[in-house]
Amino acid sequence: MTTDQGTILITGGCGFIGSALIRYLIRETGVEVINLDKLTYSASPAAVAECAPDSRYSLIKGCITDAELVASILREFSPHGIIHLAAESHVDRSIHAPSNFIDTNIVGSFVLLSEARNYWLTLDDEGKRAFRFHHVSTDEVFGSLSETSSASVETSAYQPRSPYSASKAASDHLVQAWHATYGLPVVITTSSNNYGPWQFPEKLVPVVISAALDGTAIPVYGDGHNMRDWLHVEDHVRAIWSVFNQGKTGSRYNVSGDTEVQNLDVVNSICRILDDLRPRTGGGNYSEQIAFVTDRPGHDWRYALDCTKIKSETDWAPQLTFEEGLKTTVQWYVENESWWRAITGNRFDHDGELQQ
Repeated sequence: MTTDQGTILITGGCGFIGSALIRYLIRETGVEVINLDKLTYSASPAAVAECAPDSRYSLIKGCITDAELVASILREFSPHGIIHLAAESHVDRSIHAPSNFIDTNIVGSFVLLSEARNYWLTLDDEGKRAFRFHHVSTDEVFGSLSETSSASVETSAYQPRSPYSASKAASDHLVQAWHATYGLPVVITTSSNNYGPWQFPEKLVPVVISAALDGTAIPVYGDGHNMRDWLHVEDHVRAIWSVFNQGKTGSRYNVSGDTEVQNLDVVNSICRILDDLRPRTGGGNYSEQIAFVTDRPGHDWRYALDCTKIKSETDWAPQLTFEEGLKTTVQWYVENESWWRAITGNRFDHDGELQQ
């Protein structure tokens, strides 16, 4: 299956990964993109502002738990595929307020799958064959690896350990069940830690950059030796598109940058880059601001993904080294300081919706 035209419904397209995917599709393909986004606290319409003038792009504010809205979008736009990225994704928030994760990640995925199936059944044979439901997952569903464990493969056992990863694991199972039970043509991609421009400043890389530039303590959980496998968001969205077009129906594919780095090493690398890009007022190194804080409850020690399968079955491979990607990412945050300062200052209602 290969397509460079038609219509794609993307959920969560104002989020970090979703917006990167939309920018890629509008720049590099001829597809029409429908962006369904609830515009919660982590959404950034500015991240897709460059796409707004294009007639191939539409933004619809709404929630994936709204079955009537989802059904009406599918009827009106007749997409040949859905790429499902809408999710609550921050582990700390899931620990303190898990209900939103259950609602969006599990109930929302159920509603989307149900309406996708209802729509798929209305298509003719050619339309059914062309349709695809692409679900984007996370390496956290596989749980914590030891320092000597082999990287997780697509068939590794699920062992989620946080409300966030448990909710994503549940949504993965729903997607697989809708394929096995109802025949809905699905694919799943499971990615490692993403970084890059436009990431909401609650994840590690932007947290470090913003704290450093604010002159405040740079928080590092525990001893900082937790290991993550890092993937630049631009490499990730290319992988999503490759699997959407070339992946085998019913299959899942791991996506990683083949770069395992301890959290403390990531923090120190960012500090060194900032030392060059924007030296501290009064001298000294940004690493002097590092402060070790109480570890996160149930903090997974290590994640790592084996992405042999995607490399062998599609034309995808990561293009950016971690060193290159991190440097350009830090530079982007330095040059776009007004964006992340404004977005962290937004007010939200009790449901977390952005008050514009």
